[in-house]
Amino acid sequence: MTDGTPATPARMRIDKWLWAARFYRTRSLAAQAIAAGHVKLDGHTVKAARELHMGACLEIAIGDLVWTVVVRGFNVQRRPASEAQLLYQETPESSARRAANQEARRLAPVPGSELRGRPTKRDRRQIRGFNENC
Repeated sequence: MTDGTPATPARMRIDKWLWAARFYRTRSLAAQAIAAGHVKLDGHTVKAARELHMGACLEIAIGDLVWTVVVRGFNVQRRPASEAQLLYQETPESSARRAANQEARRLAPVPGSELRGRPTKRDRRQIRGFNENC
């Protein structure tokens, strides 16, 4: 007799795992990232249907962040983030690299990153005044 909870599989498709571990919002986004070569399994590019096993080392590039994680578990369903974090363990080198990258972005932000949308009337006056004074 089953209690209604799905059995944890021993293997899982890599796109399903990335979705369940909450690296990507949808499975199709995970599959697109895999097809683009942003996800590597043990240093090699793979296809979305590739079976993932426990202990596999994944390198996941999301934007300018690169995660290196070791697979620790599987979930058939997408669960809350606190449970999803139990599915993998990030390597110490990866976490140090991400922290250094985050600190560098904090200290030297990209010029114009604080600008949002169209300039306001006040902003336009300042721009006009700057251009006239040059």
